[in-house]
Amino acid sequence: MIVAIDGPAGSGKSTVARALAERLGFRYLDTGAMYRALAWLAAREGVKPDDEAGLARLAREHPVSFAPDGDVSIAGEDVTAQIREAQIDRLVPTVARHPAVREVMRERQRALGAEGNVVIEGRDIGSVVAPDAEVKVFLVADEAERARRRTRDRPGVEAAELAVDLRARDERDAVNTQAAPDAVVLDTTGLDVDDVVSRIEGLVEERRA
Repeated sequence: MIVAIDGPAGSGKSTVARALAERLGFRYLDTGAMYRALAWLAAREGVKPDDEAGLARLAREHPVSFAPDGDVSIAGEDVTAQIREAQIDRLVPTVARHPAVREVMRERQRALGAEGNVVIEGRDIGSVVAPDAEVKVFLVADEAERARRRTRDRPGVEAAELAVDLRARDERDAVNTQAAPDAVVLDTTGLDVDDVVSRIEGLVEERRA
């Protein structure tokens, strides 16, 4: 089974997907981490973030892999910690916007998803990467709640600054942040992680039945 979880930044995708995968005994695939890993490798190799062809080549030559615990590796390096640094935050939007890069990454995501029993989260998962996923969920939350969550994830950064960043990301990512027609839209504002995970788990059980 494939469970596809989509939604904008701060909607709770990563936290919910990780917890759901653990509860179900599924693998967890964080597609955003794949673009971050590529951004990290590009910086190390001196490939500029606006070099679409160079980035696509790098992505194809060094496919991202995930350990069972979710740790992320690329080019033989465990980059789980490094890809969350501020430098990568600045690079990844440019790296991820290139169509050629996204196509290489989607191929890799499909290959990983084809192994089955996986929770895949990111953008355009249910609509493009895994349109045949048995369960599709699109998470949303109001802007204030999303900014609060990002503040928790980025200590030391002002909430107002993060709110501006979220609006910019929403505009930039809009084309790749669409709910699949058959996705269940779930507003996570005011819900804790266990509530959201339980609701999606219920959808999984319904599908199994």
